[in-house]
Amino acid sequence: MSEFISSLILPAIILLAGSFMFFSKKDYFGAFCSGAKDGLSTSVKLLPSLCAIMVALKMFSVSGAVELFTGFLAPIGEKIGVPAEIFPLLITRPVSGSASNGAFAELIERFGPDSFPSLCAAILMGSSDTMIYVIAVYFSGTGVRHTRHTFPVAIAVMLFCIFLSCFICRVFFT
Repeated sequence: MSEFISSLILPAIILLAGSFMFFSKKDYFGAFCSGAKDGLSTSVKLLPSLCAIMVALKMFSVSGAVELFTGFLAPIGEKIGVPAEIFPLLITRPVSGSASNGAFAELIERFGPDSFPSLCAAILMGSSDTMIYVIAVYFSGTGVRHTRHTFPVAIAVMLFCIFLSCFICRVFFT
């Protein structure tokens, strides 16, 4: 019975919203078209930023810089409690969601889902975001050019997320 009710909820909401718009005196269809037009122009404004991020990320990963940074930062990370195995994820997470998802999947495949690095990475994936992507897309979409404090604060939050995820794993899973 509950499957039947839940399969009817979405069509009922659509029917209710359509009926409301049809019998109302306001021009909801015109408002929808105006919003869609604004959304399309915003999407066009975002394309240069998105293209630049995608090209830079591809160049970064193909050049071998991820492995270079991982090799350099791994000993430092081990001393402060961050497993070296999650550094490819830490490097790609601020820039690209799909690259960090790939690094996360590779980490789980290599070490197993119940390993300490995989658990740290899982918490990190849930508690952080692709900060450079978000900053570029949100600010270029709204026309903001002066982002003086945004990047340092985003870096501080990312570092906090890294240490917090490792701390939570140590407290609850070891």
